[in-house]
Amino acid sequence: MKLKLVCIFIFASFWALSCGKNAENPQKSANPVKDDLGEVVPFNEPPQKIISLAPNLTEMIYSLGLGSRLVGNTLYCTYPPEARNVTKVGDMLTIDFEKIISLKPDLILITVEGNAKDSYIKLKNLGLKVFVSNPRNFDGIKKTYSDLGRIFMKTHQADSSINFWQAQFDSVRQAANRLPHPQALFFVGFNPIMVAGENTFVNELMTSAGLSNIAGDSPQNYPVYSREEILKRNPDYMIMTGTSMSGSFKKESEMIKNSYPEWKSLNAVRNNDILVVDPDLYLRPGPRFIQALKDLFFKIHPHPQEAGKYLHP
Repeated sequence: MKLKLVCIFIFASFWALSCGKNAENPQKSANPVKDDLGEVVPFNEPPQKIISLAPNLTEMIYSLGLGSRLVGNTLYCTYPPEARNVTKVGDMLTIDFEKIISLKPDLILITVEGNAKDSYIKLKNLGLKVFVSNPRNFDGIKKTYSDLGRIFMKTHQADSSINFWQAQFDSVRQAANRLPHPQALFFVGFNPIMVAGENTFVNELMTSAGLSNIAGDSPQNYPVYSREEILKRNPDYMIMTGTSMSGSFKKESEMIKNSYPEWKSLNAVRNNDILVVDPDLYLRPGPRFIQALKDLFFKIHPHPQEAGKYLHP
């Protein structure tokens, strides 16, 4: 499943465009809101029945306190835990259109990277209201969250969360700027060896936490490297995603050492700085971005008192 998630994260570009619960008073009408395709989507009233076709959008819906309106989502929508109990309408790439129709949604949320263009076209042809998002970086996350706040008349709550995230983001970046910037590679696959390049959500996560992305000079979003190229680049940190948080991470770290014996001379391997991280936290451009950012910051600056003194509360 991890491999499939990585493939979705990287390749399923829709058409190559490069947990609050407090009730709010009614606010200004959301009609209309422009999505990330430039489509103006009209909203006369907040949708009551939502289908989310991406895990990060599902997380945003719950973060805005709208989980009770979610009537359908995907097999990969696993957070928060209650999202697992929502009716499943597919796995992002393969969608059960009959089930979607039977759920009679007022709105379907879909992503540029993750869902198929054909699915979007078919949903539109079925006369369903579709809103498309493309959060490829922190600014994109804020825009999508703000858009959802307008759609559901939760603008105050959305703005409050965004302001909090921005303060936390700025605090981490300022702290990271005062500390060393070790060189790193973020691996998204090993057959072939593929890493995150500059124009990616992961790159912003890395650089904001204080890492220098060795692959940041690549014109490709996810360049393929040879084993020899990894040796040449010699990262101080190697980051990869694990399958769970229950003990398999150590095994995956050992897999690197055993599968690529020539890499034993790498700084990251010699110093045991192979970081195996939670893919659900690190690969979803959603409301937990700051949590992932802080997690990475303290992983690469492992002395909490020394690193933490630079962070504002």
